[in-house]
Amino acid sequence: MNVYGTKQIRNVVLLGHGGAGKTTLVESMALVTGVTKRMGNVVDGSTISDYDKEEIKRQFSISTSLVPLEFNGEEGPIKVNLLDTPGYFDFVGEVEEAVSVADAAVIVVNCKAGIEVGTEKAWELCEKFNLPRIIFVTNMDDDHASFRELILKLETRFGRKIAPFHLPIRENEKFVGFVNVVKMKGRRFTTNSDYEECEIPEYSQKNLGICREALVEAVAETSEEYMERYFSGEEFTYEEISGALREHVIDGSIVPVMLGSGINCQGARMLLQGIDRYFPSPDHFECIGVDVSTGERFVAKYDDGVSLSMRVFKTIVDPFIGKYSLVKVCTGTLKPDSASYNVNKDTEEKIGKVYTLRGKEQMELKELHAGDIGAVAKLNVTQTGDTLAVRTAPIVYHKPQISTPYTYMRYKTKTKGDDDKVATALAKLMEEDQTLKVVGDKENRQTLIYGIGDQQLEVIVSKLSSRYKVEIELSKPKFAFRETIRKKVEAQGKYKKQTGGHGQYGDVKMSFEPSGDLETPYVFEEQVFGGAVPRNYFPAVEKGIQESVLKGPLAAYPVVGLKAVLLDGSYHPVDSSEMAFKMAASLAFKKAFMEANPVLLEPIASMKVTVPDKFTGDVMGDLNRRRGRVLGMNSDHHGKQIIEADVPMSELFGYNTDLRSMTGGIGVYEYEFSRYEQAPGDVQKKEVEARAAQADNADS
Repeated sequence: MNVYGTKQIRNVVLLGHGGAGKTTLVESMALVTGVTKRMGNVVDGSTISDYDKEEIKRQFSISTSLVPLEFNGEEGPIKVNLLDTPGYFDFVGEVEEAVSVADAAVIVVNCKAGIEVGTEKAWELCEKFNLPRIIFVTNMDDDHASFRELILKLETRFGRKIAPFHLPIRENEKFVGFVNVVKMKGRRFTTNSDYEECEIPEYSQKNLGICREALVEAVAETSEEYMERYFSGEEFTYEEISGALREHVIDGSIVPVMLGSGINCQGARMLLQGIDRYFPSPDHFECIGVDVSTGERFVAKYDDGVSLSMRVFKTIVDPFIGKYSLVKVCTGTLKPDSASYNVNKDTEEKIGKVYTLRGKEQMELKELHAGDIGAVAKLNVTQTGDTLAVRTAPIVYHKPQISTPYTYMRYKTKTKGDDDKVATALAKLMEEDQTLKVVGDKENRQTLIYGIGDQQLEVIVSKLSSRYKVEIELSKPKFAFRETIRKKVEAQGKYKKQTGGHGQYGDVKMSFEPSGDLETPYVFEEQVFGGAVPRNYFPAVEKGIQESVLKGPLAAYPVVGLKAVLLDGSYHPVDSSEMAFKMAASLAFKKAFMEANPVLLEPIASMKVTVPDKFTGDVMGDLNRRRGRVLGMNSDHHGKQIIEADVPMSELFGYNTDLRSMTGGIGVYEYEFSRYEQAPGDVQKKEVEARAAQADNADS
């Protein structure tokens, strides 16, 4: 592949709902630019971007793929770095990584399906990152696809920004061409995306007039001079219209709508022309970071004439092709066999060859200029989000904003002795996927795996099996309950043992009551008078309490909120020992605890659920069914409500799936542990019985 300068580069992320046709559109663009001789197919697993075994098996994208294309633009050749992202919400981390390095977006919409949840999420991402965008309407070959209806829905949902640049031409109920609204000319498809000029059909004239007028109005608003000419009835030239539209597309005030059929390779050439004409090159933007040497904010243009800096936005760890760090060069020029400095890790990294990836194919490059996207192999310590620069100019760029995983399951290895292999394999998968997390829960003797949703965790299990030949099974996690008491009780604990020679003797009288602090296991005090228990045994008594609260008598959960006071006791000058007093304290604790109205405490999460207004009733009803307390509701001023609630952690298992089902996939939630609260009687009874059954099974 040729080397391209900053002005010749277009970094474009493809967004849209799962199944909208993003990967198929990439195939048709690859065919138009001569990368392939025939289009690959998602169903038979022959596409460029869906090359992973899991993607081929499931027939949808799981990871973001880089597909660079070379295209002859209006002012010469350009390089389009297409980032083909997954449409399913469980893989949102992949989308967020791609968006962090994109300079523009193509939102793919299936004409027949219309505006789907993935369309809205794609739009929200573009708004959040101020990305210029084009909406590409695919599936126009479907007889039941109404472009006019879709445009009305897009305008209703996204406002006056929506501007149809194309209108479809149909003959005998078949999609045969389009009207270019900017040039006011008809186009009839010949072979694939190639076309010839044709007459504009009579039935298109009315819609064409409306669309054309809207475009001209938008052009007039770009300057006072244009506005005056518009009101005086002057016509604008094509160059003036095209230039003004580019300005508006870049600032986001106009979103062009183009159309085609990915599967028939229709419209791909026009989309590439639109990317060339209306999308900005990286030098239109600034790269913002922190200069580590001074601690000050760093701002620079994408300029290849200064020292090198680049950020790693994605890592690929494949058992067959190896480890690749995908980078976007921010400043300077990346060349093979150059030394670089990982600013985050304060470590030198040796860069060997410089590549660009096209799906799984690696192509060597002589150099990579500022603004371009490429890959380097086998970096030792570098991870996703790290910045590579030169030691004398240590810049750190912001890491991609990645969604926090809230769905988790317990996992166990199927084969004994595979623990180390599984840990190594999961570490490699976590390098690739920033939304994957493994947490060891020592208290409940379980290992938890976190992800965005159940489908992602299912894919991880499958990848472990197919890639790394290890198997795990997922199950419902155990939840960390606590035990405490509700009233004050006094109890004696006497430990007496005679074994010949010196015996063991310890005797304590203690009071136990709630301390009022559920974050602290216990508070120990002594109120002994007259030396009934010698002072040197006080630490042993406390040690007995300290060990006892680790496993409560009720259901073997840790005890919290306990105040233990040593009141009295007795000792033997020969037989008493620290161990005896420790055992005596433990006996007093067990006796008193079961008489002091013991209760189970359950963990409570503080939760926020963001949903469109129309779903608030269903969501609040569901939270009530989960024993949640809705605390309030606030508007986000974008048509959504943020519901705040306290919900028991054990009731959140499976919530991700249920929320998506209730809201059609558009609802999102977040939570954090808040505190412990007394569990209702039925929950406590069920939990105590379950723990007793576990103990019996363990004994047998």
